[in-house]
Amino acid sequence: MIDWETILRHDGPAVWRTAWRVLGSRNDADECFQETFVAALEYAKRPGHVVHNWRALLQRIATGRAIDRLRRRVSQRTREAPLPDDHPSSSPHAHEQLESAELSAALRRALARLPQGQAEVFCLFHIEGWSYREIAAELSVTTDLVGVWLQRAKRRLRELLAHADPAAPEAITLEEVSRE
Repeated sequence: MIDWETILRHDGPAVWRTAWRVLGSRNDADECFQETFVAALEYAKRPGHVVHNWRALLQRIATGRAIDRLRRRVSQRTREAPLPDDHPSSSPHAHEQLESAELSAALRRALARLPQGQAEVFCLFHIEGWSYREIAAELSVTTDLVGVWLQRAKRRLRELLAHADPAAPEAITLEEVSRE
Protein backbone atom coordinates (compact mmCIF):
# COMPACT_ATOMS: atom_id res chain seq x y z
CA MET A 1 0.00 0.00 0.00
CA ILE A 2 1.33 3.41 -0.99
CA ASP A 3 1.36 6.07 1.70
CA TRP A 4 0.32 9.05 -0.44
CA GLU A 5 0.13 11.35 2.58
CA THR A 6 3.82 10.79 3.33
CA ILE A 7 4.81 11.07 -0.34
CA LEU A 8 2.85 14.30 -0.68
CA ARG A 9 4.34 15.76 2.51
CA HIS A 10 7.90 14.64 1.71
CA ASP A 11 8.07 15.19 -2.08
CA GLY A 12 5.19 17.56 -2.78
CA PRO A 13 7.11 20.82 -2.24
CA ALA A 14 9.91 19.73 -4.61
CA VAL A 15 7.36 18.70 -7.24
CA TRP A 16 5.52 22.03 -7.01
CA ARG A 17 8.83 23.95 -7.29
CA THR A 18 9.70 21.93 -10.38
CA ALA A 19 6.43 22.92 -12.04
CA TRP A 20 6.75 26.55 -10.96
CA ARG A 21 10.35 26.87 -12.17
CA VAL A 22 9.43 25.60 -15.61
CA LEU A 23 6.11 27.43 -15.91
CA GLY A 24 6.62 30.63 -13.92
CA SER A 25 2.93 30.80 -13.06
CA ARG A 26 1.38 29.80 -9.75
CA ASN A 27 -1.92 28.79 -11.33
CA ASP A 28 -0.24 26.65 -13.98
CA ALA A 29 2.10 25.15 -11.37
CA ASP A 30 -0.87 24.25 -9.16
CA GLU A 31 -2.64 22.52 -12.05
CA CYS A 32 0.54 20.77 -13.15
CA PHE A 33 1.12 19.62 -9.55
CA GLN A 34 -2.34 18.04 -9.43
CA GLU A 35 -1.93 16.43 -12.85
CA THR A 36 1.43 15.03 -11.74
CA PHE A 37 -0.01 13.26 -8.71
CA VAL A 38 -2.97 11.92 -10.70
CA ALA A 39 -0.56 10.55 -13.32
CA ALA A 40 1.63 9.02 -10.59
CA LEU A 41 -1.41 7.38 -9.01
CA GLU A 42 -2.40 5.90 -12.38
CA TYR A 43 1.18 4.72 -12.92
CA ALA A 44 1.32 3.07 -9.50
CA LYS A 45 -1.95 1.19 -10.15
CA ARG A 46 -0.55 -0.56 -13.23
CA PRO A 47 0.47 -4.15 -12.61
CA GLY A 48 4.21 -4.67 -12.43
CA HIS A 49 5.16 -1.01 -11.95
CA VAL A 50 7.40 -0.64 -8.94
CA VAL A 51 8.59 2.83 -7.99
CA HIS A 52 11.98 2.95 -6.31
CA ASN A 53 12.31 6.72 -6.16
CA TRP A 54 9.03 8.62 -5.87
CA ARG A 55 10.61 12.07 -5.98
CA ALA A 56 12.42 11.28 -9.23
CA LEU A 57 9.26 9.88 -10.83
CA LEU A 58 7.16 12.84 -9.67
CA GLN A 59 9.69 15.45 -10.80
CA ARG A 60 10.02 13.78 -14.17
CA ILE A 61 6.24 13.69 -14.64
CA ALA A 62 5.98 17.31 -13.47
CA THR A 63 8.71 18.38 -15.90
CA GLY A 64 7.00 16.64 -18.81
CA ARG A 65 3.59 18.05 -17.92
CA ALA A 66 5.03 21.53 -17.49
CA ILE A 67 6.75 21.40 -20.88
CA ASP A 68 3.48 20.23 -22.46
CA ARG A 69 1.73 23.19 -20.83
CA LEU A 70 4.37 25.55 -22.21
CA ARG A 71 3.81 24.13 -25.68
CA ARG A 72 0.07 24.71 -25.41
CA ARG A 73 0.69 28.23 -24.17
CA VAL A 74 2.98 29.02 -27.09
CA SER A 75 0.74 27.35 -29.68
CA GLN A 76 -2.25 29.33 -28.46
CA ARG A 77 -0.11 32.45 -28.66
CA THR A 78 -1.31 33.65 -25.32
CA ARG A 79 0.74 36.23 -23.51
CA GLU A 80 2.32 35.10 -20.30
CA ALA A 81 1.16 37.30 -17.42
CA PRO A 82 3.90 38.00 -14.88
CA LEU A 83 3.37 36.88 -11.33
CA PRO A 84 2.62 39.56 -8.76
CA ASP A 85 6.09 39.15 -7.25
CA ASP A 86 7.63 39.31 -10.71
CA HIS A 87 6.58 42.94 -11.15
CA PRO A 88 9.55 45.22 -10.85
CA SER A 89 9.49 47.37 -7.80
CA SER A 90 10.75 50.88 -7.40
CA SER A 91 13.96 49.53 -5.91
CA PRO A 92 17.32 50.32 -7.48
CA HIS A 93 17.33 46.82 -8.97
CA ALA A 94 13.95 47.16 -10.70
CA HIS A 95 15.53 47.03 -14.17
CA GLU A 96 17.35 43.80 -13.25
CA GLN A 97 14.05 42.26 -12.11
CA LEU A 98 12.40 43.26 -15.37
CA GLU A 99 15.29 41.85 -17.42
CA SER A 100 15.14 38.62 -15.42
CA ALA A 101 11.37 38.31 -15.95
CA GLU A 102 11.81 38.92 -19.70
CA LEU A 103 14.61 36.35 -19.89
CA SER A 104 12.48 33.80 -18.01
CA ALA A 105 9.56 34.34 -20.38
CA ALA A 106 11.85 34.02 -23.42
CA LEU A 107 13.36 30.81 -22.02
CA ARG A 108 9.92 29.32 -21.43
CA ARG A 109 8.88 30.09 -25.01
CA ALA A 110 12.15 28.59 -26.29
CA LEU A 111 11.81 25.45 -24.14
CA ALA A 112 8.37 24.88 -25.63
CA ARG A 113 10.00 24.65 -29.06
CA LEU A 114 12.53 21.96 -28.11
CA PRO A 115 11.89 18.25 -28.70
CA GLN A 116 10.47 16.62 -25.56
CA GLY A 117 13.61 14.68 -24.60
CA GLN A 118 15.88 17.68 -24.97
CA ALA A 119 13.54 19.92 -22.98
CA GLU A 120 13.24 17.36 -20.17
CA VAL A 121 17.00 16.79 -19.99
CA PHE A 122 17.67 20.55 -19.95
CA CYS A 123 15.16 21.15 -17.14
CA LEU A 124 16.21 18.17 -15.05
CA PHE A 125 19.91 19.05 -15.36
CA HIS A 126 19.93 22.83 -15.19
CA ILE A 127 16.80 23.59 -13.20
CA GLU A 128 16.58 20.59 -10.87
CA GLY A 129 20.28 19.81 -10.61
CA TRP A 130 20.08 16.13 -11.55
CA SER A 131 23.24 14.33 -12.68
CA TYR A 132 23.61 12.72 -16.11
CA ARG A 133 23.41 9.33 -14.43
CA GLU A 134 20.15 10.18 -12.61
CA ILE A 135 18.57 11.53 -15.79
CA ALA A 136 19.69 8.53 -17.82
CA ALA A 137 18.27 6.10 -15.27
CA GLU A 138 14.92 7.90 -15.07
CA LEU A 139 14.54 8.30 -18.84
CA SER A 140 15.89 4.80 -19.58
CA VAL A 141 18.59 6.11 -21.92
CA THR A 142 22.39 6.15 -21.82
CA THR A 143 24.39 8.90 -20.14
CA ASP A 144 25.94 9.60 -23.53
CA LEU A 145 22.50 10.29 -24.98
CA VAL A 146 21.74 12.60 -22.05
CA GLY A 147 24.89 14.56 -22.92
CA VAL A 148 23.97 14.71 -26.60
CA TRP A 149 20.42 15.90 -25.85
CA LEU A 150 21.70 18.47 -23.37
CA GLN A 151 24.21 19.89 -25.87
CA ARG A 152 21.56 20.00 -28.62
CA ALA A 153 19.13 21.70 -26.24
CA LYS A 154 21.70 24.34 -25.29
CA ARG A 155 22.64 24.98 -28.91
CA ARG A 156 18.98 25.33 -29.93
CA LEU A 157 18.17 27.54 -26.94
CA ARG A 158 21.10 29.80 -27.85
CA GLU A 159 19.69 30.12 -31.35
CA LEU A 160 16.14 30.76 -30.18
CA LEU A 161 17.13 33.23 -27.47
CA ALA A 162 19.51 35.10 -29.78
CA HIS A 163 16.74 35.30 -32.37
CA ALA A 164 14.26 36.54 -29.76
CA ASP A 165 16.60 39.34 -28.70
CA PRO A 166 19.25 40.01 -31.35
CA ALA A 167 20.89 42.69 -29.19
CA ALA A 168 21.75 40.19 -26.47
CA PRO A 169 24.98 38.18 -26.88
CA GLU A 170 23.89 34.56 -27.08
CA ALA A 171 26.64 33.15 -24.85
CA ILE A 172 25.79 35.53 -22.02
CA THR A 173 22.09 34.82 -22.38
CA LEU A 174 22.51 31.06 -22.14
CA GLU A 175 25.03 31.45 -19.33
CA GLU A 176 22.45 33.42 -17.37
CA VAL A 177 19.86 30.75 -18.11
CA SER A 178 21.81 27.64 -17.29
CA ARG A 179 24.34 28.75 -14.65
CA GLU A 180 26.70 25.86 -15.41
